[in-house]
Amino acid sequence: PSGKGSKLLRYIEHRLRIQLIDNRTIIGTFLAFDKHLNLVLVDTEEYRTLNKNRAAILEERQEKRSLGLIILRGENVVSMAVEGPPPPSVNKKAGGVGSGGPGMARGVGRGSLPPPPPMGGMPPPMMGGAPMGLGAAPVHGVGGMAPPGMGMPPPPMGRGMPPPGMGRGGGY
Repeated sequence: PSGKGSKLLRYIEHRLRIQLIDNRTIIGTFLAFDKHLNLVLVDTEEYRTLNKNRAAILEERQEKRSLGLIILRGENVVSMAVEGPPPPSVNKKAGGVGSGGPGMARGVGRGSLPPPPPMGGMPPPMMGGAPMGLGAAPVHGVGGMAPPGMGMPPPPMGRGMPPPGMGRGGGY
């Protein structure tokens, strides 16, 4: 693909220096953009140049502010330049997915087996009964048999037989 979008995709996670129309400079790590070229930056710092005497530039100082996570409106951007490459990633796996948090992955739902009983301990609390927290009483509309005619296919009709209620002598 061509266009601004595909070119900007190369610089995701790079450190960028962005010049704004009000002469501020923003430096941050580029995370995302949209069709309006609004930018999302993280670990962002803002630099402003302040003049003491407006008529004749006698004293100039630069003020720095830490902003963190920001969204920059694309309309305000004058120029962008790459400050540095993306940081080296520490815990990236082969598929480019970061490692998960603490804990253990385990299948849940229909078809999963209950955990084995602990050695020398009591059997697990659910042995053929309702799962813990649901109680033993049946709940209307959950499980059990369906009432006749609900969810069941209609009985097969034989050749030459009229549909139910349409025959002669039904007495209805």
